[in-house]
Amino acid sequence: MPSPKEAARGKPWIASVPIVVSDRNESKKWYTERLGLEVIDDEDHWVTVGSKTRGSVFHLCQASENHPPIPLEPGPSGIVLALPGDFVTECAQLKAAGVEFAHAPEKAAWGWYATIRDPDGNEFHLSPAP
Repeated sequence: MPSPKEAARGKPWIASVPIVVSDRNESKKWYTERLGLEVIDDEDHWVTVGSKTRGSVFHLCQASENHPPIPLEPGPSGIVLALPGDFVTECAQLKAAGVEFAHAPEKAAWGWYATIRDPDGNEFHLSPAP
């Protein structure tokens, strides 16, 4: 049986997902203090947030620093964030921390979901962690 390193060789993985924001420092605060993610890298232009023990990260791309500046991309991102623990309780804690819900937690035939919105209007779906 191959080692995990050998098994992963040659296979792509998602390293980071860019999120266009108006102010990287304010967004970093929101993603860490309100959403509960951790700062992974903080090196001038390259600021990422995520989980130090889990996969991918968000690269906070400040719109004004691109040449030419890129527009903000508010609305659904298609990104799903997995919430560990009791889904309804975790959503309530996010709401208490000031996270705006575009769609309140709801149970569908296939399971629980919700949608949150960051200060720049980027929307993320929430789902219970497997």
